[in-house]
Amino acid sequence: MDDSSLLTAVEARVLGCLLEKETTTPEYYPMSLHALAGACNQRSNRDPVVEWDEGTVERGLEGLRRRRLAVMMHLAGSRVPKYKHVLDSVYGNVDDSMKAVLCELLLRNVQTPGELRARTERLHPIADLPALEAVVERLVHYGSGPLAVVLPPGGGRRVRAVAHLMCGPVEEEAAPPAKSAAAPRLGDWREELEAKVGALQAEVAALRETVDQLKSLLD
Repeated sequence: MDDSSLLTAVEARVLGCLLEKETTTPEYYPMSLHALAGACNQRSNRDPVVEWDEGTVERGLEGLRRRRLAVMMHLAGSRVPKYKHVLDSVYGNVDDSMKAVLCELLLRNVQTPGELRARTERLHPIADLPALEAVVERLVHYGSGPLAVVLPPGGGRRVRAVAHLMCGPVEEEAAPPAKSAAAPRLGDWREELEAKVGALQAEVAALRETVDQLKSLLD
């Protein structure tokens, strides 16, 4: 990827949230700025956890729109603009499994293959670890330039890890150490719960928006 196409941390989080909510809460997608800010600030399935205001998220959206990765829409019956990703307009050969892996990397950064397989289940089921690794390989060898990299063990990690390259090169020393061998089984349960909480948070944000619209009509 050339420097002009690299994303900021805010743009990466916003793109990850748009990819996520398109699948997990399609009834609330495309998303309003208010709902998208709530998604970026979720405390579940996010690393790092952030507290961004709507202005920060809006600047992230503007950056994605300049790079043709997101668009603003005015839908009938909606008093506010909505936003959706258009990843396919730039990365046309990224299939659903690749989007799922890329989405999780954008939301949580460096992860082991086992973590990625467990976390992508809510977005696009991937049969097993060899299948997951095949998806990662397609991202690593993407035609116009690598979208991901596999980091070898080292720097506090006991196993390989995967990182996205949407924001530029990743320093191996900066990647977090792998979790203990007992973590994946507990992590699977936790991720399922976090996904449900995230969906509920998005639903609450959408309901709040609907209430605000009704208040405006009554006023």
